[in-house]
Amino acid sequence: MNSIYEKEKKLSEALEKLNLIKPDNFYQKETILNLDQQKNQLEIEKKELEIKYKELNDNYQILKLKIDELSLKKEEEKKKELEFSDKIDELNQETDSLLEEIDKWQM
Repeated sequence: MNSIYEKEKKLSEALEKLNLIKPDNFYQKETILNLDQQKNQLEIEKKELEIKYKELNDNYQILKLKIDELSLKKEEEKKKELEFSDKIDELNQETDSLLEEIDKWQM
């Protein structure tokens, strides 16, 4: 009989210990599940941010190329404008020279 009583006592002690452990384990499992969900959410957000970054970077590169093209066009236009201005100056000088010649012949 003693052994049954001892076994029952040991079983009761084990059950008490298990009861003490269960709430902690439940809390730990819940905490782990919450952390896992947060980790998954952060991974999703990270992927979304990486996609957005790639899109922004692609757009930046496209805009940079367009700006470079516009800068080149602007430089070309300035160069043409200067050439045109030089041509006008030459024509003005020639016109002045011709007018002077005409004035000389009219006198």
